[in-house]
Amino acid sequence: METTVTAPERLDFERCYTAVQSRDRRFDGVFYTAVRSTGIYCRPSCPARTPASRNVSFHRTAAAAQAAGYRACKRCLPDATPGSPDWDVAATVAGRAMRLIADGVVDREGVEGLAARLGYTSRHLSRLLTSELGAGPLALARTQRAQTARALVESTTLGLADVAFAAGFSSVRQFNDTMLEVYDAAPSQLRGRRSSPGDQVPGAIDLRIAVRTPFRGSALLRFLADRAVPGVEVAQVAADGGGWYARTLDLPHGSGVARVELGDVEGAGSSYLPLRLALDDLRDTTAALARMRALLDADADPVAVDVHLASDPVLAPLVAARPGLRVPGHVDGAEVAVRAVLGQQVTVVAARTAAARLVAAHGRPVSTGIEGLTHLFPDAATVARCTPEEFRMPRARGRALIGLCAAIAAGDVVLDRGPDRGDVRRTLLALPGIGPWTADYIALRALGHPDVWLPTDVGVRNALALHGGADPAAEIDPEGWAPWRSYALLHLWTSLSETERMS
Repeated sequence: METTVTAPERLDFERCYTAVQSRDRRFDGVFYTAVRSTGIYCRPSCPARTPASRNVSFHRTAAAAQAAGYRACKRCLPDATPGSPDWDVAATVAGRAMRLIADGVVDREGVEGLAARLGYTSRHLSRLLTSELGAGPLALARTQRAQTARALVESTTLGLADVAFAAGFSSVRQFNDTMLEVYDAAPSQLRGRRSSPGDQVPGAIDLRIAVRTPFRGSALLRFLADRAVPGVEVAQVAADGGGWYARTLDLPHGSGVARVELGDVEGAGSSYLPLRLALDDLRDTTAALARMRALLDADADPVAVDVHLASDPVLAPLVAARPGLRVPGHVDGAEVAVRAVLGQQVTVVAARTAAARLVAAHGRPVSTGIEGLTHLFPDAATVARCTPEEFRMPRARGRALIGLCAAIAAGDVVLDRGPDRGDVRRTLLALPGIGPWTADYIALRALGHPDVWLPTDVGVRNALALHGGADPAAEIDPEGWAPWRSYALLHLWTSLSETERMS
């Protein structure tokens, strides 16, 4: 029986139980298995003996399982899983809410702030999330805090009071009570699983990002390295294609630096990417982790994507050559938008050079301790105060860039994955100088849209011509690749860039 990850209205019991019986790791994070006889909830791939079907119930979120009275399994650690790919595929209100909660919006702005970002009243949003996910926004945020805290307890030498603070708890008592309720263990008991002190770097937080596999980290690293903006990003690519990527982060309470190790991981299942954070304010731990997950497309379901795209004769050899290819996201929507305009009708190298000039002129200097990381990317309000004459580009494009940044700074354009994607696209297209390519590129990387297609992109046309898939002069709209056209796009771009590198 072939099982794939989809986004059903309700979980199908038989299908979920089949995944549990086969210990299918692709479903980890998609749903959770609660066992009445033990009072615990697990990930579908838990190695424990499969419980009898009469004792099992299934939940869309860990928060829903906790609300039903279950605690997390100590063996399979169900919270240490990739997030559900459903949130990006369906992009429903619930999915957008989950992305904002993961970024720490409830901790910073409360339920009212979350509801306002989504365009609902707090009461209606609570009803909607409870109906669809089995838990309201407060419960979902509480589970997020507990998961962040557990990772910090087990992987750092931070004092427990600092862990509580970093994870978003309002008091140490609340932290202790929550951890005991969720994990049936006090924080001091969980601390025994941490890395040895010799593995720690003073001032750094070492964590892991869970991803589904296969994971084509080498292609993701090369994409980021080719576009790395001096001062803001730096990457090192090894001979085997692996290596690391680091960048500065502009976070809600201060600045930070993230460094992630990337390499290829084969086989269907799950794995972890080492992540090191250095933050001005520990309260930004959750936001930094969430934004790096978005950058790395960590919640994608590569098996489902690859199976679907490989059915097309044009894409089949590309998928076979690069299984688990990811769509690079981003840590800041406004930065993506600025770089998209700077990249209009120019090469990748020229766009990177233009961004570097902007950073040198208007970026905020920061001290990072990493060679090459010297600035934060200028925020939208700063760019909006520039004049078109400052940019080495056509004046019309300079005005478009300033107008876009003014709209972002005013809140007329919001690129935090909260608003409806269609609404964001329409708002962008209404701005002077912002065309379909720019709006869709922003959707691809800032909004995590899995089904973006850029028919006018020169690189796409050249890649299709190279692989004999279509006449580059013709308009192409491969509906059969939906809902994963963003991944098809990355396969085409990657194949073209690798061919150029080999020639």
